[in-house]
Parts: sequence; C-alpha cells; structure tokens
Amino acid sequence: MPAIVGFPYDGSSSFQRGAAEAPPLIRQALHSDATNPWTEQLVDLGVPGVLEDDGDLAFEESAAVQGQITAAVARLLGRGRHPISLGGDHSITYPILRAFRTRYPRLALLHFDAHPDLYDELQGDRFSHACPMARIMEEGLVDRLVQVGIRTMNRHQRDQAERFGVEVITMGQWRDGQPLIFESPVYVSLDIDVLDPAFAPGISHREPGGCSVRQLLAAIQSIEGNIVGADIVEFNPRNDPAGITAPVCAKLLKEIAAHIILAPDKPRRTQKSPDGSY
Repeated sequence: MPAIVGFPYDGSSSFQRGAAEAPPLIRQALHSDATNPWTEQLVDLGVPGVLEDDGDLAFEESAAVQGQITAAVARLLGRGRHPISLGGDHSITYPILRAFRTRYPRLALLHFDAHPDLYDELQGDRFSHACPMARIMEEGLVDRLVQVGIRTMNRHQRDQAERFGVEVITMGQWRDGQPLIFESPVYVSLDIDVLDPAFAPGISHREPGGCSVRQLLAAIQSIEGNIVGADIVEFNPRNDPAGITAPVCAKLLKEIAAHIILAPDKPRRTQKSPDGSY
C-alpha cells in the first residue's frame, strides 16, 4: 500500500525558503472537491485502505534532521508500506534512501529534475539540496541512477556524473515515449522544477525549457518496473500566489500511487532498452 508522509523541511535550500510549507497544500489539492480521487489508470484512491496518510513529521529540534527522516521512513517500510514523501527541499531524498537501502539490496533511482544535484558541496554545505545525488552515489544507496529532464549541467556535475556512472537524459535528449525500464525495484524522486515554470511556477529555481505536465505524467505511467517509493520535492508555495502548482503535485502523486498499486499487474518488456538494461 502507498503511504503519504510529509517532511516540511527546507533548511538545506540554497536560494529561497518556502518548500517546507508545501505538504499541507498538496494534501489540500489532493482532497479538493474540484476533482475526484480517481486516477487516470482508474484506481479509486478514495477507497479506505488504498492510500494511507501518515501526516507530516514533527521535527524535534534536539535531534538531527536526517536521522529523523530516515527513522520515519524506516517505520513505514517496516509496516510494509510504500512511502510517497512530500517535501520539502531535495535534501530529504538522501536520508530517505538510507532507509530504503536496508530493505532493498537491489534498488534503482529514477530522478526527474532540471538540476543534476551532483555537487560535491555548495556554499560549503555537503548536504545542500544541490548535493543529494552525490551523497547517495558515494554511499552506494542505489545500484543505478537515471536522471531525466536535466538542463543545468556544468563541468563539475558532468565530471561527477561520469565518476558515478549516472545515466543522464537531458531535456534536449528526452523524447516522448522513451523507455524507462528497470529490472530492479525503482525509487522515483520527482523535483517539480523538471516541469517548465509555465506549468509549475511555484518553485524556487525556475529553469525555462522544461517538460509539460502531460509529458511527465506519460513518463511516470510508462515506467516499466516496480516503484517501491517516491518523493515529490521543491514545491515552493511562496512563489505561486495563484495556487497552480499544488494541484499539479497532487496529480503527480495520484499517478505515482496508481503505478505502485497496479505494478504487479503490468506487463514487462522482454526487449532491451537503449542502454542495454531490461
């Protein structure tokens, strides 16, 4: 069963605060009377027991934030849940995956983002929201990292990608219908700024030239492999007075949850993808 959990944390943001305010607004959009709980895959998320909500983590000031996030996710995994975490900034993905690695000896990471988040450090902070993928790969928390939608790569991050063997699909390379095939369980990390800011203005780092909501939904729906968890991060309500981005986040949450629920019934390809994986 997928389970929502909120991590209202933006203390590792490098440019603006505000992402910590996102989880309640995503929930509000999810349950709004403006829509219904059905997904495009015809899963009724309103049925009791289909989608659990564990609320937002109340951080204890006396304890390390990363440890609290890891412990919260570990508790959900221990109950057999598939956590869908609502951020918060992107730094939360690293401690989340520390919990996942203890449960999944084989794990892939599918990362949608405008930014590679592969800096070794940014502004003297090795745990900045610009660094989680570097920490994840250094620690061996996943066996494969595929990044989609990238359009801010610089030389340092390119070197980091080569160092860690990251499979990078830039926004310029992305083609509709491109296969995203995973033999091992896959965790999806979805930074909302993978979308063009025209579709999701409520972000801190607006990077023009991103994908549409429809393209992103199609990519999520076409993933071949079992999604075992996900996060939706970097929604900053302070930059979205019109309230456009929260319903987008809720829509993406619904389709990720549907994929988790339906995964055992989805057929798998037997042909190889372009990178040689299945």
